[in-house]
Amino acid sequence: MKPCSHNRKLISWLTLGELDVRRATELRAHIRTCDDCRRYLLELSIVNEKLTTQEPIPDIEASASFHRRVVAKLRAEQSGSLWEGLAARLGAARLTWRAAVSLLGATALVVVLISVARRQPAVPRPVPARAEAVPPSGSKKEISPTLSNYQKVANRSLDDLDDLLTRQDGQRPSPAPIFTASMFAAATRAD
Repeated sequence: MKPCSHNRKLISWLTLGELDVRRATELRAHIRTCDDCRRYLLELSIVNEKLTTQEPIPDIEASASFHRRVVAKLRAEQSGSLWEGLAARLGAARLTWRAAVSLLGATALVVVLISVARRQPAVPRPVPARAEAVPPSGSKKEISPTLSNYQKVANRSLDDLDDLLTRQDGQRPSPAPIFTASMFAAATRAD
């Protein structure tokens, strides 16, 4: 007995009474002409009748070892490897070889782009020369008396600033006059 492949599920639904009226009528008309489908319906009807008329046995209990085995098998099934899960999903999606090759190519491209972006240059970058406006603390070389030089010395050490100011106080004044903004304002008022 080999029923028509497209009718197997419909015959099962007919046996359970779950098929709509139109399809049930069409299927019954087919069953009248097809011996294999008729025998399949008869066998399913017998199984369905035995299952529905059988009284459950209330005093049957499963043992504790049965429960442990069921739980262990469920856990083993849930903890399947990542690759098995991925392979099952890809198999379910039924990727064609063209889609698989495209996916593989896109993945390779992403890997190459990431490796190029992270790649360090082969030649080290030149370090710019650093000029110091303030001489090292051990040197007694005089620096020009500007506010920025004083700030640099003060940032390095307040003792160095005190030494610098003491040394510059003992020098004779510069030959060129030093003009300030207040002197310029007084000169313009006098004119």
